This record gives sequence, C-alpha cells and structure tokens, in this order.
Amino acid sequence: MKGLNMKKSIIVLTVLLISFGSASAMTLSELVNAVKRSATESSAENKKRVSEFKGKRDQQQRLLSQARATLAGLERQTDALKNEYDANEQSLADLETVLHERSGNLGEMQGTVKILAGDLRSRVKNSLTSAQFQARDAFLTELAAKKELPTIPDLKKLWFEMTREISEQSKIVKFKAPVLNAEGEVDKNVEVIRLGVFNAFDMDGNFLTWNPDGLSEKGVLYRLPKQPDAKNMSLAKEFVNASPGQLVNAPVDFSKGTILGLVVRTPDWKDKIKEGKEVGYVIIGLGIFGLLLALWKYISLFMSGSKINSQLKNKTPKANNALGRIMQVYTNSPDSDIETMELKMDEAILRETAPLESGLSFIKVMYVIAPLMGLLGTVVGMIATFQMITLYGTGDPKSMAGGISQALVTTVLGLVVAIPLTILHSLLQSMARRQTQILEEQSAGIIARLAEK
Repeated sequence: MKGLNMKKSIIVLTVLLISFGSASAMTLSELVNAVKRSATESSAENKKRVSEFKGKRDQQQRLLSQARATLAGLERQTDALKNEYDANEQSLADLETVLHERSGNLGEMQGTVKILAGDLRSRVKNSLTSAQFQARDAFLTELAAKKELPTIPDLKKLWFEMTREISEQSKIVKFKAPVLNAEGEVDKNVEVIRLGVFNAFDMDGNFLTWNPDGLSEKGVLYRLPKQPDAKNMSLAKEFVNASPGQLVNAPVDFSKGTILGLVVRTPDWKDKIKEGKEVGYVIIGLGIFGLLLALWKYISLFMSGSKINSQLKNKTPKANNALGRIMQVYTNSPDSDIETMELKMDEAILRETAPLESGLSFIKVMYVIAPLMGLLGTVVGMIATFQMITLYGTGDPKSMAGGISQALVTTVLGLVVAIPLTILHSLLQSMARRQTQILEEQSAGIIARLAEK
C-alpha cells in the first residue's frame, strides 16, 4: 500500500507540473479528467499485479505439498529397505551358521590344502625339476591364496603335482631348457641331463645349478662360472656320454646344490695367493729366488763333488777340480819342508772351500726372513681387520674376512717358503762339508807322506 500511495503522489506531482507548465493551454476540467484517467489506469495495473502474486503463491504452495509428499514416500521406502536389510542380515547370519555346521571338516581341509599348496610351491620353486616343469608355480600360488573351498579338480591336480615331484626325484631325464652362462647371456634350447633332483649337466659335462629367481623370477638353469675339480668333471663327462643302460659313476650332490655351491666358491691356490696381497707376493718372490739359488748351488756342488770323486780314483792331479789343485801344490814343490807344505796346503784348502760354501749363507738368510715376512703380513692383516671392526663393527663377518685371510695366507706362505729352504740349506751345507772334509783328509795324507820321507 505504501508503494501504491507513493505512485499516486508521483502521478499527482507529475500532473501538477504539467499543469503548471501548460496552464495556458489546459483548463481545470481537463486537469480533473486527466487525474481521473491516471488513477483508473494505476488501479487496474495494481489489480493485475496482485492477481499474478496470488497465482505464484498458490503454485509454490502446490510444489511444497508435492515435495512433502515425496519426502514422506522416500522415508517410508527407507524404512522398508532398512527392515529388509536387517532381515537379510539375520538370514545371512543364520545361513552362515548352518553352513559352518554343515561344512564340518571342510574348513579344516581348506586350511590344510592351503598349507600343502604353499609348502609344495616353495619346494618345487627351489627344486631342480622346475627346470623341466615350469607351469606349476602359478597353479600352486593361486591355490595357496584361494579363499573358497578347493574344488575336486584342484585337489586332483594338487595330488598329481605332489606325486610327480616324488616320482621325478628318482629319474634321469634328458630335456631342453634355457641356460644362463657366466656372461649373463641365455642359451636357448640347451640339451640338459638331470640326475634326479641332485645335479644337472649340459652335454659338455659342465655342472648346472638351478636359480629360482633368474629371468624375472621365472627360474633358469645357470652354468657355473667355476667348475669343480678335474675328478668330478671327468665323472660328469663320463656320465653324459654314457649310452642307455650303461652303468657308470656319476657325481651326486645329496644336498641339492648346497655342497656344489660351497665347492665352487672354495678359493684355489691362485685365489689364496691373491689374498696375501703385497706381502704375499714378496714372500713368493723370496721363495722363488731361494729355490733357484739352491738349485744352482746343488748343481755346482754336485759337479764339483763328481770331479773330486773322479780325482780320488786318479793319482795324476788335474786342475779342473779342487782336489787336483790341492795335489798340484805338492807336485809343484815336492822339496818343501813340512811346515812350508802345511801352510801351502792350508792356504789351498781355504781357497777351495770358499767357493763351496758361497751362497749358503744367503739361503740361510732367506729361510729366516720368510717367516718374519709372514709375521709381518699377519700384523698387517690384523690391522686391516681391526680397522674394519672400527668402521662397521662385528655384525658383518665378511667385512673382516679380507684382513683375516691376508694374515693367515701370509703366515702360511712364510712357512711354506721357510721349510723347504731350511731343508735345502741343510742338504747343501752337508754336501759342502763332505767335500771340504775330503780336501782336508787328502791334504793331511799328503803332509803325512811328506813327513815319512
């Protein structure tokens, strides 16, 4: 109503303004008629607006009523679904109870089957037979993870895989399979001979081992980069080349690869020498030099001893041996007195014995130095071991293995060099003393014969 009065006032003011502006052209009656027409038009417009407002209000009321009716229907439907859900839950619980009662031992059977499938999967995954039968791993994995009761075909297949694994352990089978070599390359369709679950060989007699995690965890046969000793290799070649029905010996690793892995990882003498490092190489150098010197000295003493023995059988002195040169001292001055001849003989013996004993002292020095060098290597290795303990602690034995190996290897090398050099020195020294004794005895005999005259 306030808006309507406001509009009326505006109309009146407008009319007044118009009337003042055109007073000369409009009479009073005309002004009254104009105001009346304006009021009539305004009233009709207001009625139209009121009518439209009422129509929209009725429409909103109908929509509100429809929404309330829809809400009431949905609430009734919700209550019905909730009641149905509760009823289904109760029915499901009752059915599960009945199922549990009726299944009885089937639940225990499911757990047993899952355990058997998982255990068999771990066994066949690491078994050498998997090189020939590689499709069973997926079935056993699926059966071990299955939540439903196993079916009759599943149980039959599980029984088949168990009996086949047992049966294959006693067979010697030849088949083709991919083989991974030491360079990381795969040789496809290599002919392989499997000796039960113990060993596998290629046709060249090389030992193969089963790697269950090779080739993207599918498993692959792996040709060992370091083969066992010649005896086992000879047995392996004899086995793979044997004709059907022939009885031959074959190497069998009853630990199914464990002992074979330890055998091939056992360091040979070359690897052990490398563990001695610089000190070990020095000891080996001393040993080689000492052996060469001892060999040269033995040849020299053997030749000089042969010549002396030959001179003992011959009365005519020769200048190509020590005894002959000593005898020439007498033959060159037979008229000398005893004292002079004795002095000359002593001088000749000293001159001849010096070459016989040369080099022996050096060999003695080397067999004394060799164990000392081994002790030095032991100390160096233990220092390295304690450094590793300081850095990494005692939790990892492999970190200390290098220093301990060096300590032990150098000690062994020192003893290995010292013992034979000691024996050789004693042998050479006895040879030199025996020849010196012969020279002294012959010299004393010459002096005695001269004294008789």
